[in-house]
Amino acid sequence: MTALACPGCTGVRRDGQYLCGSCWSLLPHVARRALNRLDDDAFRRLRELRAQLAHGVPLNRIEITP
Repeated sequence: MTALACPGCTGVRRDGQYLCGSCWSLLPHVARRALNRLDDDAFRRLRELRAQLAHGVPLNRIEITP
């Protein structure tokens, strides 16, 4: 099994997770709740997360549209 890089740090995330546990815990509760929703907009919210990380937004400032 190949280790997956965490997009929020230099750590490793598990398969099926957006971020490693350390980075996940730094996200605001509202963002974590939105990212946990499995509906038709789940992929859009993941793209929002990835775009903000690519633009250098600190994990504790990430905002995800519900």
